[in-house]
Amino acid sequence: MNKVLPADARDAFDDFSSRTLSRIPSALERLIYIASSRDYNSGLYHHEGLSARFGAAPSAKALEHAHNAAFHEVSLLPLEQVTAELEKYMRSSREEHLAFLNAWQKLEPYRVAIPMNVDPTVAELFVSNIKIALAILRHRLPKEPNHPSDALQLPSPDPQSLLPPRS
Repeated sequence: MNKVLPADARDAFDDFSSRTLSRIPSALERLIYIASSRDYNSGLYHHEGLSARFGAAPSAKALEHAHNAAFHEVSLLPLEQVTAELEKYMRSSREEHLAFLNAWQKLEPYRVAIPMNVDPTVAELFVSNIKIALAILRHRLPKEPNHPSDALQLPSPDPQSLLPPRS
């Protein structure tokens, strides 16, 4: 993460940070935005506007650097703040909250936000924190009234108790 960027990539990084990232309100949203600039097949980063201004190679280096920085920022957040960040992201998605939580818990799209060369322990910490934050948010969802899963479930009677008493 302490990798020094060449001057042209540093200029692209500074431009990207001030023009784009500064307008994204939360650390998790910035991370997901930057990760979306990475091609899933090649692992290479691309941003049309940045490439037009600074060239493809410096832009790719700047995006990779930004991705690593954003990932480490989110990875070091306390669980309470990760949960708050995820809740902000969920609300900004405009998806129905239960659908969002179901998709994120089943499909685990947050895994694509992990940079390629990140320390595996940091990656595991990130995944673990996101999973716990998802569980917390699911627990906080208001329960639907008269929803069958919320109804008081009576225990099933013991089959032996339904038989007539032996004499």
